[in-house]
Amino acid sequence: MVKVASFQKEYRVSGLGAVCLSVRAGEKVSVCSIDSCQDCEVMLFSGDGEPLSLLDLVYDQYKGEASGTLKLLESEGAVSDKLNRDFELWRVNSDVLSNAYCLPPSFESEIHFDDKARVIVVASGKRMAVDEHCPATELKVTHYSFEADDLPQPLAEPVFEVRIPHSSARIYEVRAGQWIQIIDVQGKQSSDFIAFDKAALDQGEEVFIDATATRTGMGLSLPQPGLYSKFLDQNQQAMLEVVQDTVGRHDSFLFACTPKYYEDQGYFGHDSCTENFNKALKDYGIKPRMGWPAINFFFNTHSEPCGTIGFAEPWSQPGDYVLLRANRDLLCGSSACPDDIDAANGWNPTDIHVRVYSEVEEFPRSIAYRTEPQELARMTKQSGFYNRISALTKHLIEYRGYWVASEYAGWGVNTEYLACREKVAMIDLTPLRKFEVVGPDAEIFMQYAVTRNVRRISVGEIVYSAICNETGGMIDDGTLFKMGEQAFRWVCGDPYTGVWLRELASKNNYKVSVRESSDQIHNIAVQGPNSRALLSEIVWTPEQRTSVDDLAWFHFTVGRVIDATGFPVMVSRTGYTGELGFEVWCHPDDAEALWDLIWEKGQKYDLAPMGFDALDKLRIEAGLIFADHEFCPQTNPFEAGIGFTTPLKTNDEDFVGRAAIERQAPESRYKLVGLFVESNEPIHHGDEVYHGRYPVGVVTSATFSPLLKKQIAMCRLAPDFTALGTELDVGQLDGQKKRIPVKVTSLPFYDPERVRVRS
Repeated sequence: MVKVASFQKEYRVSGLGAVCLSVRAGEKVSVCSIDSCQDCEVMLFSGDGEPLSLLDLVYDQYKGEASGTLKLLESEGAVSDKLNRDFELWRVNSDVLSNAYCLPPSFESEIHFDDKARVIVVASGKRMAVDEHCPATELKVTHYSFEADDLPQPLAEPVFEVRIPHSSARIYEVRAGQWIQIIDVQGKQSSDFIAFDKAALDQGEEVFIDATATRTGMGLSLPQPGLYSKFLDQNQQAMLEVVQDTVGRHDSFLFACTPKYYEDQGYFGHDSCTENFNKALKDYGIKPRMGWPAINFFFNTHSEPCGTIGFAEPWSQPGDYVLLRANRDLLCGSSACPDDIDAANGWNPTDIHVRVYSEVEEFPRSIAYRTEPQELARMTKQSGFYNRISALTKHLIEYRGYWVASEYAGWGVNTEYLACREKVAMIDLTPLRKFEVVGPDAEIFMQYAVTRNVRRISVGEIVYSAICNETGGMIDDGTLFKMGEQAFRWVCGDPYTGVWLRELASKNNYKVSVRESSDQIHNIAVQGPNSRALLSEIVWTPEQRTSVDDLAWFHFTVGRVIDATGFPVMVSRTGYTGELGFEVWCHPDDAEALWDLIWEKGQKYDLAPMGFDALDKLRIEAGLIFADHEFCPQTNPFEAGIGFTTPLKTNDEDFVGRAAIERQAPESRYKLVGLFVESNEPIHHGDEVYHGRYPVGVVTSATFSPLLKKQIAMCRLAPDFTALGTELDVGQLDGQKKRIPVKVTSLPFYDPERVRVRS
């Protein structure tokens, strides 16, 4: 009987990145370009480092030197440094690099292995300049194995590892500063976690993680992983903090499962995490309990608005993990929950694995998100400006897969806001996603994909547009750069937009490629009355390019910093503040140098750094819309307040969602309006707006305006109540118990003629 490789393990190889796999004889590996444009280089070698060859002759035409990989290894920058470290760890020598297989994007066959081997797959390419369109992009690698290779690669060399067989618990000690990685081996398996202060235990005192202290200290009913996630003891002192989490769905301090739970269901004598902990803790002199309060990792609980707790199958996939750091010496307990009578463990209890890493290691803070439901988790990234930002503030938040500053220590929200309105401020906007749309059908494709009339823009011009689905609902908004006659760059907020564009191009047979360049282009916005004067000192442009001084609104230029020998940048006269402003785009390897240069030159202009909290004030005053606030896939551009991006009368060509939008009677559309709040009591996104007893609209964004000295809001309102000066109420609690008076006004609140931004 032929043995079948029935286990699949997927890997994501980022552009200019690599992965190393161990395969057995008879197994196979497939490589797929996500955007159908990315080359790959495959290297095979034995355990002792000798290069190997594939026996299938079809691969001989692709055999040769891994030239792309060699150029990457010889280049400079963060990507090269990481690749060199990886190759040193994998013990790759020059002979292996000389005997590679260079596969084109069209190659989709499975590679079969007749012998045991180690395999390296590289998404090869080069550093992309800001005015180029050839980014290295993702590869998906699938390993079809005979065995379930159930653990991800270690984050570093472990100090020790603990395997926790299903339906059991284990106790282990960690030192202050050490890292604890708790891994769900096969997916959908809950793991309860408890921890005691080791020094206190030695003195005969039980000091352990406390649910009430943690919830109170974090100001959350459900503690969440991320930058501020700490777990406190009953003395309200931090014991652990969550540093990485690939799931984002856990419980917060319900009991570890107890004998009573199973007995109430009629399963007498069933194993429980509480009893397993009691047995394991007996040797440490810790008294047994009827129920252990625990962090229930991977347990998929949810809270109803009324407070009722429910649960479903865990979201965790094989290899998902949580990474904790110990604040002091701890005695820790982890379980592999034995619950097989409901969905808590996907009905099938499996193993948990724990790795402990040395306190000298450093791991970046990150949490997981997924662009598509079934893909591998993507972890929060640091932009090229991160080191400069984190040196100025600890107020960091996760936004669209990146760490960004919410505000800066020593400045604060209002100071940053005023710097932008009166002087100049800069903010890291790297989380914006960039997509290169290139090919003979690029213009006709974008004409169909976005709502704006793309045929009317010239090379060097930018246009703001919505992008809709078939129902007319907005997938995203963004700016479209015409880089060349057959080349566009779409800059937006949602990473899924790239998936949508690729599917749209494929479905309609457009001859165009859609490649994401976000990892190759990072950007900061320089905004405020002094922004032009500041950047004029920094950006050099050749004679054939427009200077910063002459750059028109919604146009871009390409140049270098200081003079013709500086690194390249692209400058666009765009922003999200309603002020005169620019965005500066560079390669991430140049990001710190760009920040330093702007920071140094900006001191005489009273430059301030700016966080997202100040940006939110600015954009609300300017009447600028934000995803999941003013629009969503169930809101069309007219309802989102940007009907000007959808010129139905002057654009006679079709675009996605046009038919659905045209079916809607204009008179029936809800309208985005402004509200002056006649109270200092705060109102929030999602609050309903009432006329009498019944709601007629919803608040989409709200803030206190330092300029207007009052609270303002944007609101989507029924057309019957949009007349200027209409008096309404914001209803809170149940909508009837508390009312806050508001008055309808026009948008934008600030500079309604856009005089300042056009200046």
